[in-house]
Amino acid sequence: MLEQAIRAAATAFPGHGQDYRYYRIQALEEAGMGKISSLPYCMKILLEAAVREFDGVTVTAEHVRKLANSAIERDPNEEVPFKPTRVLLHDTTGLPALVDLAAMRETVQTIGGDPSRVNPLIPVDLVVDHSVMVDYFGTSDALALNQQKEFERNFERFRFFRWVQNAFQNVRIIPPASGIMHQINMEYLSTVVASKEVDGVTVLYPDSLVGTDSHTTMINGLGIVAWGVGGIEAEAAILGQPLYFVAPEVVGFRLTGSLPEGATATDLALTVTHLLRKKGVVGKFVEFIGPGVSTMSLADRATIANMAPEYGATMGYFPVDAETLNYLRMIGHTEEHVALIEAYYRAQGMFVSENGEEPVYTDVIELDLSTVVPSLAGPKRPQDQVPLSIMKQAFEEIVRAPIDQGGYGLSESDLIKSSHLTHPSGEKTALRHGAVVLAAITSCTNTSNPSVLICAGLLAKKAVEKGLKKPAYVKTSLTPGSRVVTDYLNESGLSKSLEALGFHVAGYGCATCIGNSGPLPAEVSQAIVEHDLVTAAVLSGNRNFEGRIHPQVKANYLASPPLVVAYALAGTVTIDFATEPIGYDQEGQPVFLKDLWPSAAEIREGMAHAVRPELFRKSYQNVLSANEQWNAIAPPLGQLYEWDADSTYIQQPPFLSDLASEVSDIQEITSARVLAYLGDSVTTDHASPSGSILPKSPAGRYLQSLGVGVEDFNSYPSRRGNHLVMVRGAFANPRIRNKLAPGSEGGVTTYFPREEVMTIYDASVRYQAEDVPLAIIAGKEYGTGSSRDWAAKGPYLLGVKFIIAESFERIHRSNLVGMGILPLQFVSGTSAASLGITGHESLETIGLQNDLKPGQTIQVKATRPDKSSFLFDVIVRLDNVVDIAYYRNGGIMQTVVRRLVLD
Repeated sequence: MLEQAIRAAATAFPGHGQDYRYYRIQALEEAGMGKISSLPYCMKILLEAAVREFDGVTVTAEHVRKLANSAIERDPNEEVPFKPTRVLLHDTTGLPALVDLAAMRETVQTIGGDPSRVNPLIPVDLVVDHSVMVDYFGTSDALALNQQKEFERNFERFRFFRWVQNAFQNVRIIPPASGIMHQINMEYLSTVVASKEVDGVTVLYPDSLVGTDSHTTMINGLGIVAWGVGGIEAEAAILGQPLYFVAPEVVGFRLTGSLPEGATATDLALTVTHLLRKKGVVGKFVEFIGPGVSTMSLADRATIANMAPEYGATMGYFPVDAETLNYLRMIGHTEEHVALIEAYYRAQGMFVSENGEEPVYTDVIELDLSTVVPSLAGPKRPQDQVPLSIMKQAFEEIVRAPIDQGGYGLSESDLIKSSHLTHPSGEKTALRHGAVVLAAITSCTNTSNPSVLICAGLLAKKAVEKGLKKPAYVKTSLTPGSRVVTDYLNESGLSKSLEALGFHVAGYGCATCIGNSGPLPAEVSQAIVEHDLVTAAVLSGNRNFEGRIHPQVKANYLASPPLVVAYALAGTVTIDFATEPIGYDQEGQPVFLKDLWPSAAEIREGMAHAVRPELFRKSYQNVLSANEQWNAIAPPLGQLYEWDADSTYIQQPPFLSDLASEVSDIQEITSARVLAYLGDSVTTDHASPSGSILPKSPAGRYLQSLGVGVEDFNSYPSRRGNHLVMVRGAFANPRIRNKLAPGSEGGVTTYFPREEVMTIYDASVRYQAEDVPLAIIAGKEYGTGSSRDWAAKGPYLLGVKFIIAESFERIHRSNLVGMGILPLQFVSGTSAASLGITGHESLETIGLQNDLKPGQTIQVKATRPDKSSFLFDVIVRLDNVVDIAYYRNGGIMQTVVRRLVLD
C-alpha cells in the first residue's frame, strides 16, 4: 500500500506547453500517509526527494513514511536518506575530495576494477575562491598583483583542477577571480527548480545540494534546501551514496516588524545568531516565517541563512515567496523560468501560504525586527554579540578578564603599553591595545548584500568629503563575493570613496575571513610582537575563532561593512561612537559616526540606481572561460593522474594504501595514550591546519627542508592536497591550549611515559613508531567550525583511534566516522574533570564488538601511572547502521571502493 502510494505520486505537471512530470507529494496525504500539508516547507522538499529517489533499497517506503510524519512523529535513533541534486565544492575542501577520487581510481585499478567507474554521478561545481591572499592592499593594482601571486603560488593545484575538468564527467570548475562560491551559487548556479530527462519526459523537482563549506546554507535564503558537509561526506554524495541523517526537529523563527533606521542585515544576523545559540538549535533546522520576513530583501535573508553554522543549526531556511521571484528577476532569470518556479512551488504546497497558515513546528521563537540594534560579535566567537553602544566597555573588560574566562589576562601595567611607529609614508602613529590593524570588507555573509555595501560606500563618501583618513597602521581591503559588486559600486560612484580610504578591491574570494589576510606591514607586525599587544581586526565575515584571521591579531570582531569602514577610520575598538568623535574635519571640527551614517532612503536610492539585471547577465555570460591565466594552464591527460613525487602541493594520499579485500571485525582499542586533553568549544579551526604556516612549525620546517622559502609557504588551505604538510599542521593552531602542556599555547603535548614536552606531530611520530594508539579528550561542542575534512583526516594520520568529548558538532562527528575514528561521548552529567581524568592515563575500550548497536553505551578503562584504574561509561556516537558500516570498513572511502569492485 505504501509503495503504491509513493509510485502513484509521479504524475503530469500541467502548463508551459511541454510534457512535464513531477512527484506530487500531496498524493501521499490523500493516501493516508501523513499530514503533508502541515509539514514545514523545508521538510516537504526533503520528502519530495525521497519520493523521487524511492527504490525500495537505499530509499524505502518506511523512510518516506517517516519524513511524511516527521511533524508529529520523530525517533532520534532512526535515520532517513537524502540524495541531493548536486554538490558544491571550493578549492581548498574540493581539492582533497578530488585528490581522494583520483587515488580511488588508482586503488580500483590496482585491485582489478575499472577506474572510470570512479566518477561523479551527480553534477559537481567547484569554485576556486579560497586561494587568493591579501598580500597587496590599498592600491589600484592590488587586485592584479594578488591574482598574479595567487597563480604563482597555486599553479600545481590549478593544474590538477584542469586535469579534473578533462578526466571526470559531470564536473564544472569556476576559475579563480570569479567570486565566492556561495554568492556564485546564489547568482549563477542555482535554478530553484531543476529538471532532467527521463524516458523522453522532463521531470521537475526542487534544486537541492550539499556543499563542502558550512556556509552552503546561504542558499537557504533563496528557498533551496542545502547544508554543509565535510569533504568526506561530499565524496559519498558525488559517488551516488545517500547521506543519512535523523529527521530533524524544525524550529520556526517568527519575525515581526521591520528593521529600524541605522540597523543592518548584519546586525540582524548577529542578533539571530546570539538568540539561537542561547536557545540551542544544534542539529536542527530553523525555518523563518512571519510577516517580518516579507519586509526583508532576499539578500538580507541570505545574510541570516549564511550564519546557520554560527547559530548551530543545520539550515536556516526561508521558504519560496514573492520576494524570491523578484530576486530571480533582478539577477537575470527569464520570466518564463520564474513563472515555472512559481507554478511548481504552488502546486507542491511549497510556496509560502498567503492566508497566514503556518506549518507545525517543534518550537517557535519570535523576534521583533524593530528591536535589533547595531552590533558586533567577538572577540573570539561569532555568537558573542556586543551591542555597538557598549563596545568600548566590553573590550576594556575582556582584556582584563582572566584567560580561562575567555579574556586576555592583562594587568593594569600591561594596559599602558604602546609603540610609536614611523611608517614608510613618513606618518607617525602610536599602536596600543585595541588598535584596529585589520579592517576588511570580506566574506559571503555580507558581500552578497547590496544594501550594506552601498551603505558602506555612502559612509565612506561622507567621510572623504569631511577630509577624514584612516591611521597608517590599519590594513584595509575589499574582497567582493562577485564581480557584480564592483560593477554596482562603480555605477553608483562609490568605489572612489572606498578607495580613498584604502578599500581597494584586493581580490574576488574569501581572503581575510578564512585567514588569507596576508602579512601586516612590517613595522606593525614588529610592534605587536615586541610589546605583546592585543590588537584587533574588524571584518564583515562570519568567523572569528582564535588564530583564524591572523596569527598576530588576538581580538577579532565581526561587523557590518559600514562599521568596518567606521572602525578603520577610528583606528581602535576602544571608542564610544555615541560620545567620542570618529575624527576631525578640515576645519578641526569633531565628526561623529551619526554625521556619516546614511539614511535608509539614501541606501534605497543608491541601490535602485546601481543594481540592475544586466550587470548579473554580463558578469556570468562567460564566467567559465573569462580568465586567460586559467585557460593558459596545460592540463595532464589520461584517466589516472600523473603524481609528482617532488610536488609540495599534491601527493597521493595514503588512506587506501593498505586496503584489505576483506572487512575485518570491530576490535577493542587497548593501551591508548592521550595525545591532547582539550576544553570546551574546541573548533575544527583548532584541529585542522588553517591559516598561515609558521616558519618554526613542523610544517614550516618540513617545507624548508624541501627548499621552499618562507615567502612561498602559502597557507595550509592551499596545501590540503598534500597530506605530508597537513598532518604536520594538525592541532598546530597558535591559540589551542592542551592541558597536557599547561601554561602553553599552540600544538604541543607531553609524550608519555617519559613526560617530554614536544610538538603534537613529533609525539605522534614516536607513538606510531611504537604502535601505540592515540586518543583525544575534549569538552562540550567539540568540532564546531568550518575547516571540516582535515579536522578528521589530520587526527587519522596522527594515529588517533578515538575521541571522547562531552558533545560533538554534527558534521565533525560524521567526518570522524568517515575516517574510521570512533567518536565516544561522556554520559550525561559526567566529564573528564568530574571523573578525575588527567590525560596521563592509558585507556582501553570495553564493549566494542561486531554486533554494536547505534548509540550503544560501552565502558572505558583508565589506568593511572601508578597502575591503579577506574571505569567510566561512554556512548558510542555511531548514530546509525550506516555509521557502523563505515566504521567496520575503516571509513567512507574504503566502503565505496569495496562496493565499486564487488558490484
